[in-house]
Amino acid sequence: MSLQITGAIVKAVAETKTLLRLAALALMWGSSFLWIKIGLQAFTPVQIVLIRTVLGSAVLVGLCYAARDRLPAGRRIWKHLLVAALFHNALPFLLFAIGEQTVSSGVTGVLNATTPLWTLLMAMLMGVERRLDPPKLVGLLAGLAGTVLIFAPWQESGLLSWGALACVAAAVSYGFVFVYEGKHLSGTGSSPVALAGAQMTAASGFTLLAMPAGGTTPVHLSAGPVIAVVILGVFSTGVAFALSYRLLATEGAVAASTVGYLMPVVSLALGAVFLGEDLNPRILAGVAVVLAGVALTRVRRRVLVQTSLRSEAQRESS
Repeated sequence: MSLQITGAIVKAVAETKTLLRLAALALMWGSSFLWIKIGLQAFTPVQIVLIRTVLGSAVLVGLCYAARDRLPAGRRIWKHLLVAALFHNALPFLLFAIGEQTVSSGVTGVLNATTPLWTLLMAMLMGVERRLDPPKLVGLLAGLAGTVLIFAPWQESGLLSWGALACVAAAVSYGFVFVYEGKHLSGTGSSPVALAGAQMTAASGFTLLAMPAGGTTPVHLSAGPVIAVVILGVFSTGVAFALSYRLLATEGAVAASTVGYLMPVVSLALGAVFLGEDLNPRILAGVAVVLAGVALTRVRRRVLVQTSLRSEAQRESS
């Protein structure tokens, strides 16, 4: 009996740790759009992205060397890291910052949640996903319909603007790079944190190249924007990336993917509470449709994974 109680306590502690990691990651990533919005009060989009990538890189490289790991070496892997740095960090970070000049932080978080839909489309275009089964097709169409519902281009008060399109373009960039990274950066032998540190460092270099186009504007410093951008770089970028890899390694992809459903809820709530952003019924309905569509695109994969695990367990027990 005591062993059963001990086992139950250990399991409960493990589940609590998982929930805390999920909550922390959802808070750090979901709040990033709030920090960007506040940072725009004093910095240009390019300046925000430079500070964000430099601080994120410092955290990740520091964690890498603290674990006695080393950054990846070799021309081939760095070629792929440069592509990943551009489309996973520098470009989408900049597009989100540009978008938030006209789009609320909450809606930006929701548009970011469409990333799995674009990932599925990119996987098909790049030949990674060869079959679009009915649940995925319905999920894809539902997610895109939810995005249109959020934009409401048929209304004068709709959200369709260049800023909103920039946010969608950032999500498309994520969709492309997730497929690219899966093809070219998995199984490299380097730790995920080392890869992320190298990638973020390269993203800082790309952002430096963009400074003449929007990073030389005089900055009028004030406490709020400075604190917001520091939090964005250190926690919502550096620590969050490291925590996501930790969660993926300990709990698996299914548990880690739960963060994607929590992020838009966090961004909407924080935007409404701290920035007074509007949460009208149409936007909330669009959020629900988008998340339902994203869930449908993942249903079959989860079922296959669970079926495979059950079959393997049955083989081992027989």
